[in-house]
Amino acid sequence: MIKILLVEDQAMVRQGLKMMIETDEGLRVTGEASNGKEAVALCESHSFDIIVMDIRMPEMDGLEATRIIRSRWPSSKVLILTTFNDDEYALEALKSGASGYMLKDAEPSALIRAIHSCLSVGMALQDDVAAKIIPRLLKDEQEHEVDKSITPRELSILRLIGEGRSNREIADQLGLSIGTVKNNVSQVMEKLELRDRTQLAIYAIRHNLV
Repeated sequence: MIKILLVEDQAMVRQGLKMMIETDEGLRVTGEASNGKEAVALCESHSFDIIVMDIRMPEMDGLEATRIIRSRWPSSKVLILTTFNDDEYALEALKSGASGYMLKDAEPSALIRAIHSCLSVGMALQDDVAAKIIPRLLKDEQEHEVDKSITPRELSILRLIGEGRSNREIADQLGLSIGTVKNNVSQVMEKLELRDRTQLAIYAIRHNLV
C-alpha cells in the first residue's frame, strides 16, 4: 500500500481529493494537513511514500514545505497539486525538489497516474504545464556541454531518464540488469551533484539529450 500525506487548506477539497485518490486500491491517504507547517510536523512522526501538496496555504506554503521535506526525508516524493497554471510556480516547485506538478482541474485518473509516475519513474508533469516549462528550461540553460566525467553508458541511461523511462525499461532497452542501472544512476547523481531522478531528467532536457 502506498501511504500518502494530503496537504490542502480547504477541508472540503481535501476530503474530495481523498475520496478520489482512494478509488485506486493501492493508494491510501494516511495523513492530512491544512498547511505546510502541519505537513512537516506529520513527516517528523510518520512515514509517507508521497506528499500531495497544494501551494498557497497559510503559515507555510507548499514550496517551502517541499524544500524542507525533500531535504530531511529525501525518500518521500512530493507531487504539487494546485490551481495555478504558472510556469514560475512549476519551475520553483521542481527546483524545490517536487517530482511532479499537476492542476486541480485534471481528471481523477490523471492524478492517480501522476502519483504512480512520481514513485516509479520519478517525474510527472501535466501536458500543458510541461509545454510551458520545458522551453524555459532549455532557454535558461546557458551551458549545453555534458559533464566530461559521464561515461557513454551513463549518458545513454541519462538520456532515457530524460524520456521518462523506468529502471526496468532502461535495463531492457540497454540489455543491462536493474542493479547495474541503479548503480549507474547513483554514480551520475554523485558526479553531477544532483539529488534525485527529477533533477536528472531536468539536466537531460537542459542539455539537449532528449
